[in-house]
Amino acid sequence: MTWDLGDLAKVLLVTVSPISELRGGIPLGILKYDLDPLLIFCIAVIANALIFFPVFFALRLFYDKVLFRIPLFDKYLDNLRKRGKPKVEKYGFWGLFLFVAVPLPLTGAYTGTILAWLLGMDWRKAFPAIGLGVIVAGVVVLLITWLIELGILSVPWIFPGWLN
Repeated sequence: MTWDLGDLAKVLLVTVSPISELRGGIPLGILKYDLDPLLIFCIAVIANALIFFPVFFALRLFYDKVLFRIPLFDKYLDNLRKRGKPKVEKYGFWGLFLFVAVPLPLTGAYTGTILAWLLGMDWRKAFPAIGLGVIVAGVVVLLITWLIELGILSVPWIFPGWLN
């Protein structure tokens, strides 16, 4: 296992990218760069969970400064939040947690944060749900990555060119 700062920076960059998030960062760090799995897991989970704050508050700021002035968007958002309110009250924390915890494309911290903002969830309830979901998704991705590394699971088509 190595501690190359350049490789760690690449893993961090992939981890904070909206599409790949930790689903790409963990396998990249372990399978391509042979970095310590627990170190990569911790870096990926922390970085991915902390994405919540700039995204959530940037959306809030952008809405407060720009989007509220567009009557059509303002009406749409108000209607969306009114329709979503019963579902947020019923499934809020656990629904958001499950959405983020399933490690599929477009179900990570970015999309969960946007969804929480769109539905008008309080950030104090949304962040723990997203953070817990990121941890669970990280564990799932880490386990799958270990299975690939051990040769128990063979899916080279997921990482074309990474294992060469």
